[in-house]
Amino acid sequence: MTRVALIRHGPTAWNEARRIQGRQDEPLSDAGRAEVARWRVPPEIAAFDWVASPLVRAVETARLLGAPTPLATDPRLVEMDWGEWEGHTLADLRERFGAAAQANEARGNDFRPDGGESPREVQARVGDWLAEVAAGGRATLAVVHKGIIRATYARATGWDMMAKPRDKMAWAAAHLFELDDDGAPRIAELNVPLVAP
Repeated sequence: MTRVALIRHGPTAWNEARRIQGRQDEPLSDAGRAEVARWRVPPEIAAFDWVASPLVRAVETARLLGAPTPLATDPRLVEMDWGEWEGHTLADLRERFGAAAQANEARGNDFRPDGGESPREVQARVGDWLAEVAAGGRATLAVVHKGIIRATYARATGWDMMAKPRDKMAWAAAHLFELDDDGAPRIAELNVPLVAP
């Protein structure tokens, strides 16, 4: 049984404006850096092998959290490709596309923004990474994106993204999963706090 901990990157200016980032390589905002500076990774998780998405917001978060140097990155951990929707807000897109946007979102794992990828495709590449981690047998901490955490959660629970997930996930937290030998994840513990009470 191999353990994986996932932490979402800190906030960016686009997060604060509720703009879809996807593959856009936005750095942390000043407020995001200040927030991450208050986070503390529990020692038992900090001792895991570290890896990050190659996008700057994830790498910067990992470094602020004390990741070792050099920091490994893996392109399979990059955020979902939102294609032509990147840079827009969901509210704007829903207003512009109306019923078509709602119908697309209602497709769950097969939702696809124009020119982007589906959650099912994200789950497939995350699954490849999880299988590789399981084969290596080393506990791993990955600093990633909301879409990667949701993809792992979906693989662990069978969530089809047609409705809200049964668990509410905090984003200033670590989410722990246990991997079977083939990389299939199971929830170990969600919402491990990174900020002292």
